Amino acid sequence: MAFIDSSKHKPLSNVGGLFIILSLAVALVLNLLPLHGIALLLRPDCVALLVLYWSINQPQRVSMGASFFMGLMMDVGDASVFGQHALSYSVMSFIALLMHRRLGIFSIHKQVPQVALLLLSAQLVMLLTGILINANLPEWDFLLASVSGGLLWPLLPTLVRIPQRRRPDSDAL
Repeated sequence: MAFIDSSKHKPLSNVGGLFIILSLAVALVLNLLPLHGIALLLRPDCVALLVLYWSINQPQRVSMGASFFMGLMMDVGDASVFGQHALSYSVMSFIALLMHRRLGIFSIHKQVPQVALLLLSAQLVMLLTGILINANLPEWDFLLASVSGGLLWPLLPTLVRIPQRRRPDSDAL
């Protein structure tokens, strides 16, 4: 199970499929926001981050098929080569599925470098597919999205749990 390091980070066991779909849709919208300058360079790939989160915490619900589908949605929204994001998200999800039990051993803060490497693997697959189609090579700041995604990883469980918190019953004593 993931995030067993403290009682604060219990694994999400009763997450509905609709909630997962809505969270991935919100991540897709966040990825497609028009940003400029340094905000564009530092923006993490929110879809990759959420796909990674759900692949680790709910591997029976979010698998490589869901990762591939979200990659296709990202390809359509980003107007990139069809299948580029899909391939990179699938590779990242495959590695995450291989490592999800190992990641669960570590505390959330010790998962940061491993998650950053998983995000980097997705970016490297995108870079390699770009090279295969003779696209221009990005500059070094292309890799900053992996770093910012890794740094956001400790906040992600808290952000995902906010809509699922039970509201206090006003009729309770």
